[in-house]
Amino acid sequence: MPEADTHQRPHHSQAYLSDILRSVKTIAIVGASANTTKPSYDVLCVLQDAGYDIIPVNPNPSLTEIRGIPVVDSLQEIDRPVDMVDVFRPKSELYGVAEQAIANGAKVLWGQIGVYDDAAARLAEDAGLKVVMDRCPKIELFRPS
Repeated sequence: MPEADTHQRPHHSQAYLSDILRSVKTIAIVGASANTTKPSYDVLCVLQDAGYDIIPVNPNPSLTEIRGIPVVDSLQEIDRPVDMVDVFRPKSELYGVAEQAIANGAKVLWGQIGVYDDAAARLAEDAGLKVVMDRCPKIELFRPS
């Protein structure tokens, strides 16, 4: 029988979330998709339209751009500073993404709704990153502050 998921959504104050969204400019979206029915596509569009510099990350060789933005295979391929890494991958991959975000010099690791890992959060926080998990920046962007 699978182990019950005992994760409780971390509490982040609205001020903490708003401060992050005001301070970041470049966002790498790991797991970005060109499929218009996928949440990652919707979030990418909203964040791009809100003025953020978006870098889609997806290793699919047939995916070369999303909304005219070049897609990179991995965080290691990004050739400019990244403020935030927004993760649309299974939570089992989050620790590895956290390691890559740290190596990239990112300031924020953000796990989408359902994407959380306490060990990844500790790793990122210990490296000086702000961490948000189990939240969506699109939702938080439009939440009254």
